[in-house]
Amino acid sequence: MYLSIEETADFLSMPEQQVRRYVLDGRIKSVHDGEQYLINQAQFERHLEQVEYVKRQIDEWRNTPIPDDIDVKDED
Repeated sequence: MYLSIEETADFLSMPEQQVRRYVLDGRIKSVHDGEQYLINQAQFERHLEQVEYVKRQIDEWRNTPIPDDIDVKDED
């Protein structure tokens, strides 16, 4: 199933112009049927899942405390 730019904008809660700009810049993959740009819904949802997964990994990495180095010597 394919989504139009308007449907994708509603799905993402973003302005249509911003989604259209992403499509024209190639940031969102789409096909052009001669009249409008269409976005593959399944492929788009998989991409969003991957982006969310990477965001979770980055947050986990940022929140991991730095372990104390056992080789550090106090040289006062």
